[in-house]
Amino acid sequence: MKIYINKYKDHWISPYTMLDYIFFWKDWSKCSRTWKIKDSVDDVDNIEKGEKSRFIERPDWVDTWSDRLVPISMAIQWVWDKIDPKIDYVKIDKWDTWSMDHTLSKIILPMLKQLKDTKHGSPCVDDEDVPDELKSTSAPPKESEHDVDGNHFQRWDYVLDEMIFAFEHKLDDSWKDKFYEGTTDYITVFVDKDGNEVPKGEHVFYRIKHGPNHTFKCDHDALEAVQKRISNGFRLFGKYYEGQIGRAHV
Repeated sequence: MKIYINKYKDHWISPYTMLDYIFFWKDWSKCSRTWKIKDSVDDVDNIEKGEKSRFIERPDWVDTWSDRLVPISMAIQWVWDKIDPKIDYVKIDKWDTWSMDHTLSKIILPMLKQLKDTKHGSPCVDDEDVPDELKSTSAPPKESEHDVDGNHFQRWDYVLDEMIFAFEHKLDDSWKDKFYEGTTDYITVFVDKDGNEVPKGEHVFYRIKHGPNHTFKCDHDALEAVQKRISNGFRLFGKYYEGQIGRAHV
């Protein structure tokens, strides 16, 4: 598999931006370029000081010339889109689909971890998908009906952690080892049609049973609990796929 996806490209240069830089000495240009609002025209050169401010409007003729410059902006954008295009290259080899769940996990896991570290908010998470202490009904009263509840962001953190847990365990099967102990010992027993043990050669069937050195034990309940958590993590990934990837913010 080969994947190369570069960042989104924005080659649009606004006509207003062009005019702001062409007439850089004008007070309205200084105000627009620095995104600051000043008390008076005399203060425009001292923008960095951060005094109380007001906006200086562009003159009316700027709007007229902005409309005339739109074709130039479009031409510049077209040229830069050709020179520096958005690249989405994905090449899948035959062996990538042999264990596709494992292959995709190698891509999804680091993306989920990065999403958790760099997210700017949270989508809405249903109470049914989180423990009782994180439900909206367990949150302190909201100051306003338009606010999110106090557990809103914690619910999304919980869901992200559960998804990360699932993909980590998909990539590392050794998690099962801690639930096993002892050694395995199996022997072959030859039996007749009635299931009685008979010497080899006189048998009709055979079966496998534990040998004298078999000490293997498995904590099935604990293993099943972890597997249930893994499965739930994948369920959450499917349920919140659009929310987590496309709109992981409020």
